Amino acid sequence: MERIAPDLVGADLLDGVPRQRAAVAAEPPARRLAVPRVRPWRLLPTPAGTPFTFGYAALLAVTSLFAALAPPSLVYALYQGSSTDVSHLVRSPAVVLVTSALWIAGGLVSPYAVAFVLVLTALERRIGGGRAACVFLAGHVLATLATEVPVGLAVLAGRLPATSLHRLDYGISFGVAASTGALTGLLAPWLRWPLLAAVAGDLLEDLLAYEDPMTNWGHLIALAIGVSAWPAARRWAGARNPLPPARTK
Repeated sequence: MERIAPDLVGADLLDGVPRQRAAVAAEPPARRLAVPRVRPWRLLPTPAGTPFTFGYAALLAVTSLFAALAPPSLVYALYQGSSTDVSHLVRSPAVVLVTSALWIAGGLVSPYAVAFVLVLTALERRIGGGRAACVFLAGHVLATLATEVPVGLAVLAGRLPATSLHRLDYGISFGVAASTGALTGLLAPWLRWPLLAAVAGDLLEDLLAYEDPMTNWGHLIALAIGVSAWPAARRWAGARNPLPPARTK
């Protein structure tokens, strides 16, 4: 039997750690049947509860407002300088991998902006800020390399024009996709699989539209990276939110 850990928003949605049967039997029936309280305000990040998500969201809000108000030529130049295209990755990989994650493609109205706040808040409350940052960074970096390295090789082989080395590539979507994949592993099965199927289906639909195949492949790769992190995410969640010891008479 599994117990649902009560620390995350919609606590009835999260899988817990397997619990001793004796502990379940020892609980008063009223406690076992109690409906967990849902606290909607915990959907949003706070400085104390989710410092990584809160600080990162504040930074993204600033850069998005700047992009909306600054001259378009300046904004485009900054996007170009932050792009994780092959040319920049060869010259200054660490710099562009960081700076490219300071912008939201589409600004604050982008669906990825909303997903960032909701997903990263939930993930950080469950596994902690440092570990949530690692999941986000893994998706951002690995999916970027997985999509840009083949471009560079295709240019060397003469399969793509040299202009492909300067393809504009920036934003947080790979990190958000990886974080979404990791979070689904902490959800109850009745929500985990429909949500994962819906997200994967939406990303596949974008890929089949063939409007931006490299980015679309990157989203699917990032989602897979997040799913591959399920065992680690569950261990981290268990370590951060240990179950109380079984009561004995």
